[in-house]
Amino acid sequence: MFNNSDHDSLFQLSSRIGDRLTAKGQTITTVESCTGGGVAYALTMVPGSSKWFHRSFVTYTNQAKTELVGVPEELFITHGAVSLEVAAAMSREVRKVVAADYSIAITGIAGPGGGTKNKPVGTVCFGWSTPVLEVSVERMQFSGNRNSIRFQSIYHALSLMLKLIKNET
Repeated sequence: MFNNSDHDSLFQLSSRIGDRLTAKGQTITTVESCTGGGVAYALTMVPGSSKWFHRSFVTYTNQAKTELVGVPEELFITHGAVSLEVAAAMSREVRKVVAADYSIAITGIAGPGGGTKNKPVGTVCFGWSTPVLEVSVERMQFSGNRNSIRFQSIYHALSLMLKLIKNET
């Protein structure tokens, strides 16, 4: 899925996150859709990640998002699965389910199909939840093929998580 340069970039980010979490004695969890567990993969590339990485959920369907992490069904009807509202709920609720200190949530359209005029391929919504910040969300529009969109999403999610952890130190 990733070339050597991509792999190295993700490893470096994940290592820095792991160092910070280890120093704080805290944990992280993920809930992912379009990245298919890629954030969890990146975090667990780091030796010793079991000290700070709690668990991950790949919730590709709305049903899985509801059953596994408690995203309210009404959000899908009102906003759609790829929305800031769903990303916020995913991030907030997974922390409760897992009892982790930090969480990353991703829901999006990696393509090549599935896009619409309002939500084209490459639309990705993120949610981050921390002990200080209940939830922060962001919508990004990435370009490229499916693998490129997935890599950009994973890299962005980890980069912002590292900044949030640093800000809380």
